[in-house]
Amino acid sequence: MGDKARTHPGAAGRAQAADHPASVRNVVLVGHSGSGKTTLVEALALSAGAVNRAGRVEDGGTVSDYDEIEHRQQRSVQLSLVPLEWDGIKVNLLDTPGYADFVGELRAGLRAADAALFVVSASDGVDGPTRMVWDECAAVGMPRALVVTHLEAARADFDEMTRVCAETFGADDPDAVLPLYLPLHGPAGPDGHAPVTGLIGLLSQKLFDYSTGERKESEPGEEQLPLIEEARSRLIEGIIAESEDETLMDRYLGGEQVDVETLVEDLERAVARGAFFPVLASAPAAEGARQGLGTVELLELITGGFPTPLEHGTPRVTTVDGRPRELKPCDPDAPLVAEVVKTSSDPYVGRLSLIRLFSGTLRADQTVHVSGHGLADRGHEDHDVDERIGALSTPFGKQQRPVSHVIAGDLACVAKLGRAETGDTLSAKDEPLLMEPWEMPDPLLPLAIQAHSKPDEDKLSQGLARLVAEDPTMRLEQNQDTHQVVLWCLGEAHADVALERLRSRYGVQVDVVPHRVSLRETFGGRATGRGRHVKQSGGHGQFAICEIEVEPLPNGSGIEFVDKVVGGAVPRQFIPSVEKGVRAQAGKGVVAGHPLIDVRVTLLDGKAHSVDSSDAAFQTAGALALREAASDAKIHLLEPVAEVSVLVGDDYVGAVMSDLSGRRGRVLGTEQTAGGRTLVKAEVPEIEIGRYAVDLRSLSHGTARFSRRYARHEPMPPQVAERVKEEARKAS
Repeated sequence: MGDKARTHPGAAGRAQAADHPASVRNVVLVGHSGSGKTTLVEALALSAGAVNRAGRVEDGGTVSDYDEIEHRQQRSVQLSLVPLEWDGIKVNLLDTPGYADFVGELRAGLRAADAALFVVSASDGVDGPTRMVWDECAAVGMPRALVVTHLEAARADFDEMTRVCAETFGADDPDAVLPLYLPLHGPAGPDGHAPVTGLIGLLSQKLFDYSTGERKESEPGEEQLPLIEEARSRLIEGIIAESEDETLMDRYLGGEQVDVETLVEDLERAVARGAFFPVLASAPAAEGARQGLGTVELLELITGGFPTPLEHGTPRVTTVDGRPRELKPCDPDAPLVAEVVKTSSDPYVGRLSLIRLFSGTLRADQTVHVSGHGLADRGHEDHDVDERIGALSTPFGKQQRPVSHVIAGDLACVAKLGRAETGDTLSAKDEPLLMEPWEMPDPLLPLAIQAHSKPDEDKLSQGLARLVAEDPTMRLEQNQDTHQVVLWCLGEAHADVALERLRSRYGVQVDVVPHRVSLRETFGGRATGRGRHVKQSGGHGQFAICEIEVEPLPNGSGIEFVDKVVGGAVPRQFIPSVEKGVRAQAGKGVVAGHPLIDVRVTLLDGKAHSVDSSDAAFQTAGALALREAASDAKIHLLEPVAEVSVLVGDDYVGAVMSDLSGRRGRVLGTEQTAGGRTLVKAEVPEIEIGRYAVDLRSLSHGTARFSRRYARHEPMPPQVAERVKEEARKAS
């Protein structure tokens, strides 16, 4: 890592399919929006020879040519794969969005990768969501490293940011988060800012000068050695502390000089085990430069220190009927198991599925079995079908480079998988298997939409189906109570991208309308009603009269119908007709158009005509009787109440509890959890938390998360209920 001879690979930077899992590295880049992930990917591609000095690939386009929406919004909104080659190793770089609304893309990248590179801006620092992702990686033991970017900024301070990283990410062991290099500064400019022109290798004690646009190695001067002595000693002690050779520390403390080769080997093993987290530095390449500062060192870390797919355990695999299936990790000759980690649509080749192959070998035009998890609550159908795949390719920007096959451990794009969605498993058709799904964030921001015009209405259903198939973090709801089509999203930016994709990619223009919650109505006390439906206009008439009594029932009782007619006042064959009419009217509501619940309706009396009475007439009379009873009674509007659980840092507990109380919420209690966080439990009316996903993020600076679950319906406050009733009267 900065201490081994490396030659520039030139044209070899065009990564093709790997020939063995040991020659693959899958790395996901993590960091907040604006931290410089995409710029870093472009710099690595330049150093590896995958793009030319103008930043373009040989067959046109650039590494950042991903999505027209990204160009318009000036931010990454989806997971992108950039493969390149360094020192005979294929490196799959997975560039993830840094904005919280697209955390689903980040989780897909974490699933597909074997190691994570956390990108931290020297001028902006570390945000809360990045800390949370670090903790998630730590929980599963994923190897990690850090790279400090934006060193060209005037207020950038590498030493200070390294200290912050050690405090933030090395809380248990600060000596496990240490720099491998120190920045080398050039002459100060007129503004007093000394630009970073190179790096000093702490282990090798060599200078790596990038000032000419290409890395040049030299020996440090005598005056520079004392500057690195303290940092070098601390790094060596940190590496030895994680060494598998338990005698090495005693020998080192006893005065023995440990050779650089041994230190590098121990460092690489500690990084691969997820026990040591090196900090590196990076700055973008100058115009016309061949290499960006720190890119060679970073590529050496990735290829030498990050684990191969052989060292990454395979997620739990079962047969489609749930029986466990043991597989040898990452064996190209084992049964086929691959997972769709991303689905997208290309205007020329149709649907493209980015897959991570965990076992076996996949070939173009092969027939595979597609198994899905049936995320019915998010609008995803269960899948259990055979499909013939189209071409296999590796992407680079908007380009697709064909490959004949993909082996276990590698990533590639598969064309023409018409039924497969993100999260689905591909396996051999004669041995269908299913992988345990990764955790998906729950979309909690509702977006109610309707077609803008009749042509849009005809295309809406198909457009929504394709949109949801691409994004498993989005949930499609056809609300039977409010008759609204609702897209549940992760945030406002997520919603904006969904609308833009509907318009630009699927040709569907929609209008956003206010989201309505599913209200209910009930009687506040006893009431009676008389339904009279009598019409005589010549010929066969209509005649039905019924008298009912309505009384409230406890919560959750539904509609109860009781027959207390005596003397045959209502013929037996028409009593079910009265009940049918009552239930039909209850479903439509009696005041504001919301379903009536939790009442007992008792049929007391009525009249019939031997000729003119009918089933339809008594249905109408039953509905009229219920409406008349409602006109003389106090009708309560019932609103849905949700059980809300908020996991928030201790610093924001007070603000969260105060905010919940302001939403008419009842805080039920708090519970301390690990990592300095508190779980706040409350019951809150759903009408008050429509935008809570957005508001909570702002309130907690992106560090809190919440879940919700329907609890029950309960009466609205009179002033709120009166406003809803007035709106219903105006609408009618």
